Order: sequence, then structure tokens, then C-alpha cells
Amino acid sequence: MITTSELLWTAALFAWVIIVVMVIAKAFYDFFNKRYGHKVAIYYARKVIHILAGGLVALVVALYPIFSTPILPFAMALVLALFTYIPHRTGKLMYWFQDPENIYEVDFCIMWAIFITLGWFAGRQFGYNSPFLFGALPLLFMAVGDGVTGIVRNALFRRRVKHWSGNVAMFVVSAAIALALGFGIPGVLSALAASIVERFEYLGSIRLDDNVTVPTTSFAVLYLLHLV
Repeated sequence: MITTSELLWTAALFAWVIIVVMVIAKAFYDFFNKRYGHKVAIYYARKVIHILAGGLVALVVALYPIFSTPILPFAMALVLALFTYIPHRTGKLMYWFQDPENIYEVDFCIMWAIFITLGWFAGRQFGYNSPFLFGALPLLFMAVGDGVTGIVRNALFRRRVKHWSGNVAMFVVSAAIALALGFGIPGVLSALAASIVERFEYLGSIRLDDNVTVPTTSFAVLYLLHLV
């Protein structure tokens, strides 16, 4: 049964995401656009959203007894997926973070919904006191770890580029998150898998989205290591 408290928390977290997207990310875009131009600025804005919206909300949901089931977090993420998809359909992009060449931010929201839900079931299966914690870890790799990756590459190259410097930074940050949340060696190994798979942008002629590959790979590794 969904409680009034859960509804209020959902509204508060949703409002925070909107503030990050519409105010904070735009402020970062304006700051970097004046110094480095649109291409660099849009990339920084996207990573700010990754960390402050996707990452922080996943951490709050995991660490605090806010929700008894994943129903509302799942629904909230899907609403945000629609919120980011509609501008691509209408052509009225939120220019400070949306790129007409891809809709990866939509994938980000969908993956967030999927893995916060799958993680809740896995967390219950493995007896976690906070079942959301299991799903939150791959999402933190996607949001914070990959966010740091983008920031490091952008600072070094001033453009979107796949480079191992970002993957090293991603692993350091992701492994630290895994250890801080008590996942030990399985968490570190899943962080390593996420950091490696993020580097690859193509599988043959198929373009890969790291918002899909990172949480999928790290969740699979974490789950299998818990089984064995």
C-alpha cells in the first residue's frame, strides 16, 4: 500500500530533479558556454544532471527508509523519461543539455527505473536491510562514476571522446562508492566491469549507450558474484 509519506517524498524528489535540470544544469551550461562554447558546456550540464539528479536520488532512496516498494521510484523515472523524450519528438530541445544527435538521457531514465526495481528484488533475495541498495550501486556507477568520466575527459580534451583517462577516474570513484556502501570485493569487481565496458562505444556497427551497458553489466556481475 502506498502511503502519504511515500507520495510526498516522490513529489519532493521529482521537484529536486526538475530544479537540477531546469536551474542548476542550465547555470553550469551558461558558465562553461561563455568560456569553452556550446559543445563543451552541454556535456558538463549533462554530467551535472547525472550526478545531482540520478546519483543523489538513487543514494537517498537506498539509504533512507522512504519507500516500501519500488512502484513510485519506477513511475517517477518513467515520467522523467517521457519528460526528456517529448522535446526530441517536438524538436523543442532543452538546448543546455539535450543533444539532437542522441536521446541517451531518455535511456538514462529508463535504466534508472529498471534497475532500482530489479535491485529491490535482488536486495530482498540476498537479505539486505535496505533492499534498494543493491540496485542503487549500478545506478551510482552510471550516474556518478560515468559522470566523473565525462568531466575528466572534457577537462582534458574539451570535446566528447572515449579515452582511458576517464575510465581510470571512473573506476577509482566507483570502487570507492562500492566500498563505502559495504559491497566489498564484489562491489569493486562490478565497478571494474562497469569502468571497462564504458570505454566501448560500438559493437560492430551497433552504437552502444553506456547508460545501458554500464548498469546492465555491473548489475549482472554483482548479482552473479552474490550467487556464488
